[in-house]
Amino acid sequence: MVIRKAGSLLGRIFYQRCFYLFLVLMLFLCAAPFTEPTPIGHFIINCANAFIIVAAVASVGRTTTSCVVAVLFAAPALAYQWIAVVGGDPHAAAKAWGFSALLYATTIAYLLDYVFRRDVMTTDKLFGAASAYLLLGVFWGFLYALVDHVYSRSFALFGSPSPLVLFDFIYFSFTVLTSTGFGDISPLSRQARGICVIEQVVGALFLAILIARLASAYRMSAKIREQAARKKRRASPSED
Repeated sequence: MVIRKAGSLLGRIFYQRCFYLFLVLMLFLCAAPFTEPTPIGHFIINCANAFIIVAAVASVGRTTTSCVVAVLFAAPALAYQWIAVVGGDPHAAAKAWGFSALLYATTIAYLLDYVFRRDVMTTDKLFGAASAYLLLGVFWGFLYALVDHVYSRSFALFGSPSPLVLFDFIYFSFTVLTSTGFGDISPLSRQARGICVIEQVVGALFLAILIARLASAYRMSAKIREQAARKKRRASPSED
């Protein structure tokens, strides 16, 4: 009962849920590069990530089950982020990345289920598709950070193995997702390269399937309008 009321309250706050999730993601991606890699900077990034988690919970909290699943991942993610900021524990940061990745994977799954339903395509669904694409980039950024934490020196910066911060991995993730490939950051370990391949395939398939879904929705909308026009002509009185 409490979870249902919380989900309903979040739904009223985030009326256009997918729009606010898209907006928060864009603000995070635009603001993160301008924060210094200091404890205060890391705290700001973690606060921004917390807002993303709240927006993600609101976007997927359309049912009691989805809201419970999102909260189960969001709560430990926020807790470990706080421990990492206060204590500077790298293992706590890795745990926060792991729970955040699980939350984002869950959010992507619910968003895709919402976007690809066989009904009329709405503006909120378009923002949901855009949010899912951005979440893919952030999600893989967390995966790269986890890989580098487990397999040290898995990435090279300008050809030399170097330690990277979280936004570096997110930046690298979007270069892989969009097939930009600037070459400044490159994977070294087999594990990192394998994840890169999977992200490239997923990014290409996502765009292809989304375009097919939009085309199908357009044909469906045209068919509905044609049927409505026929009913209107049949209902109108014939002229003498």
